[in-house]
Amino acid sequence: MKVNKDIFEAKWEQIRSQTKVWWSLLTEDDLNKVEKAPNKFDKYTMILRVKYGYTRERAREEINTRIMELDALLFNNFRSQEKQMEAAPLENPGQLGER
Repeated sequence: MKVNKDIFEAKWEQIRSQTKVWWSLLTEDDLNKVEKAPNKFDKYTMILRVKYGYTRERAREEINTRIMELDALLFNNFRSQEKQMEAAPLENPGQLGER
């Protein structure tokens, strides 16, 4: 998957929450600037270029790699929870759907 503006926008909250883990030089102020930008992807890319000296292509590759890793992590967590639910027997099947 190659990240574009639409994918970046759709995943912005996840990206924002992981940014400081991925790139420690980015600040809350940087993230607020991205938040307000009409094109978050371009603004984020520009900030990576300034803070890390990346070329435009390198910044986009780094973003793409991080988002693919994030997607894989989320998918694996989902599959793990799904398997746990399948393996866990219902304690009282008669109460299914009752609150």
